[in-house]
Amino acid sequence: MTWLSFIFAIGFVSIHLFSKSLKLMKVLPRSRFLSVAGGISVAYVFLHLLPELSVFQEDLHGELENSRLLFIENHIYLIAMFGLVVFYALENSVKVSKKKNKYAEKPKAAIGVFWLHIVSFTLYNGIIGYLLIREEYENSLGMTLFFIAMGVHFITNDKGLRATHQEDYDRYGRWLLAAAILIGWGIGAFAEVHEWMISVLTAFLAGGVILNVLKEELPEERESSLLAFTTGLISYSILLLLL
Repeated sequence: MTWLSFIFAIGFVSIHLFSKSLKLMKVLPRSRFLSVAGGISVAYVFLHLLPELSVFQEDLHGELENSRLLFIENHIYLIAMFGLVVFYALENSVKVSKKKNKYAEKPKAAIGVFWLHIVSFTLYNGIIGYLLIREEYENSLGMTLFFIAMGVHFITNDKGLRATHQEDYDRYGRWLLAAAILIGWGIGAFAEVHEWMISVLTAFLAGGVILNVLKEELPEERESSLLAFTTGLISYSILLLLL
């Protein structure tokens, strides 16, 4: 399924480069599509990524017995929590920076915070690109469902990053995030990484996805749609359970 994963990687790149043109991306009132996307992403995390971490933990039992990484065998969920905390800290730094610049004509985060934010999401995208080809899918449908979940998640992330960093994101950010997908995919295609590393990456990704979805759905000013969110969550959950 290498070629299919490459096609999906190009699809991810296209989302970052062209999502700005989507008519679905209006900010207020919040697009119902974005709430559907949030529901899909949450369903993927709770019905696929987190259960997969349990499997990883069982598979790793005994393999890291004499290693400093022994704690991963029994506490893989700590990595997921760490991923959530990392992205929460990033969002908090952006919020503080924008507050300091609130009297500017177009308040946005400081350039240093922008680069910290983008570098973090570049690593995040690299992990997704890597897992796109290295994840052990049962069939092509499994890979397609991963593409759908992460694709709509990217659209949501793009909207948030563009609103936060404005022209800086369009000038630099989206290109770096698009490149990170291909770099992650390339590493996965031409290099093998130990199973424990894949488990760590998956756990970190799960925590990051949870935080990034909730930060888009919960704020009152987003005018999120519970019905749309629930529709996305239930529909995608059914697909995963039928897989």
